Amino acid sequence: MVSINKKKCIGCGTCASVCSEVFEMSDDGKAKVKAQKNTPCVKEAIESCPVDAIS
Repeated sequence: MVSINKKKCIGCGTCASVCSEVFEMSDDGKAKVKAQKNTPCVKEAIESCPVDAIS
């Protein structure tokens, strides 16, 4: 299951740009998981997160 640590998230938007089918930016400026999908872009988003907020 993909999750985002809201305390670590800095709202850079990288995960949403890399994997828009799973991640999106919420109204609070932080990223959120919009769908639990096992796609290759999830791994790329995890690796691209500058603050390691995705697990």
